[in-house]
Amino acid sequence: MSAAAVREEMPYRPCVGAMLLNRAGLAFVGRRIEQTVEGWQMPQGGIDEGETPRDAVFRELEEEIGTAKAAILREHPRWLTYDLPEHLLGVALKGRYRGQKQKWFAMRFEGEDSDIDLSRHEREFADWKWIAADALPGLIVPFKRDIYIDVVAAFRDLAVPAA
Repeated sequence: MSAAAVREEMPYRPCVGAMLLNRAGLAFVGRRIEQTVEGWQMPQGGIDEGETPRDAVFRELEEEIGTAKAAILREHPRWLTYDLPEHLLGVALKGRYRGQKQKWFAMRFEGEDSDIDLSRHEREFADWKWIAADALPGLIVPFKRDIYIDVVAAFRDLAVPAA
């Protein structure tokens, strides 16, 4: 069976993502611990059995950045998908998925920077920072870039200082 045929047989992992915006309109990005190439990403993670995407995005924030002090501003109207590159197929995502099917949310961070604690749970990010939304696609690993372009376009109007 060809690699393409194997890929077609594999499902997408259901996942959520958060474009977390601070009061200045900047987006949160973290640098993953196990990254082999330089790449920063927004919080994201799988949807647990029986969990809604809205519940999952708050849980993922708590797990990845140590706080869920945020409010949903908007939900992306579509599920967005990406495929893993060939060298990660069968390796990443526990080897069970061809990529991810993601529901993205724009969220306003309602806490203080001191509320962010990357070591509160099992650590996923080595470092974090706030950046301009338009810079996001240039920081993510190439195989996720199209999703970031779509997310930034959908939520760009929200990436402004809070009223």
